[in-house]
Amino acid sequence: MIKFENVIKTYNNSRALDGINLQIHHGEFISLVGLSGAGKSTLLKLIIGEEQIDGGKILIDDIDISQVKKSDLPYLRRKIGMVFQDIKLLPKRTAFENVAFAMEVCGHHSEKIQSEVPKILDLVGLLHKRDSFPEEMSGGEKQRVAIARALSHRPVLLLADEPTGNLDEVNAGEVLDLLLKINQLGTTVILATHASDLVNKIKKRVVTIEEGKITMQQEKGRYQL
Repeated sequence: MIKFENVIKTYNNSRALDGINLQIHHGEFISLVGLSGAGKSTLLKLIIGEEQIDGGKILIDDIDISQVKKSDLPYLRRKIGMVFQDIKLLPKRTAFENVAFAMEVCGHHSEKIQSEVPKILDLVGLLHKRDSFPEEMSGGEKQRVAIARALSHRPVLLLADEPTGNLDEVNAGEVLDLLLKINQLGTTVILATHASDLVNKIKKRVVTIEEGKITMQQEKGRYQL
């Protein structure tokens, strides 16, 4: 599904990613681990085309994303859902409206939005919060709305960049369980995190990145730094 071939990314003459080679297959759950500044977020930004590579190649379903025109990037991104540590919900819109807005941006008709949004909120366990505003929800609930929003266009790939970084242990566990559930339904998930307890709980493939280089890959691995 995704293939990195000797990928290099440089900021101010310093290599954020240094010769990355990585393959991610359909339906996998990957824990991308490393300390802050190791290159995790940069790697995710390259996948969605937010940043451009300085060397090598990234293929998504055999499409070289460095060759994709800027005007075509939104179509590529519709296949990809993105969840951030900074949740970025619209504060004056309800849970329903936050998810609906994401579908409106993608050009879905009102009938489909009214039909699909309740299903997505139900998937993340928040149908009962459909009319609640972000300030009326807990941190974990807001993050689940953010995940619902990322799922609104039925992505084949979900990228989660430190989604539990601002959550307590209980809420972090609920978000993790939701990501695993989404993966079980067939979506490929890449979780970037430095939360060792969560990674050890998952017991799926772990890719370790240190100073811009992949230093370890483990099947059913653990957090090791």
